Amino acid sequence: MIYSIDVQITAPVHDTEVTDRVADAIRNLFPEAEVETHPGELLATCHSMDHLSERLHEQAILDSARGAFFANHEGDTFTFDLKKQAAFRGVVNFAVGSGSELGDIHVRVRVNEPDVESFVDHVAPPTEDGRPVDTS
Repeated sequence: MIYSIDVQITAPVHDTEVTDRVADAIRNLFPEAEVETHPGELLATCHSMDHLSERLHEQAILDSARGAFFANHEGDTFTFDLKKQAAFRGVVNFAVGSGSELGDIHVRVRVNEPDVESFVDHVAPPTEDGRPVDTS
């Protein structure tokens, strides 16, 4: 199956932060992202979540990921937030509740083909006893 997605990533950059380190945090989870610097924030775009999916599998947090993806799902779009410090270390850590002091990495995914549910199943498949279940 071919997946067509548009991923938009934004992250605030505070005066106390090094812009390149925030950019590295984004690229550690989205290595193909093109990052632009704007006053006070970074904006990145890409068309793949393959590396993020690999990290979700390696960290065995597929159920958490599915929960985060579907919690903010509307139409052909879903959003989620990630902790900057964890992302800088290449670790996926979903930000839930109130945001962190330095702000979180905000990810907005628009699924063009096929649909959000199928794409989420591809990135973070359902699990049974902690193991991915083949839904195809």
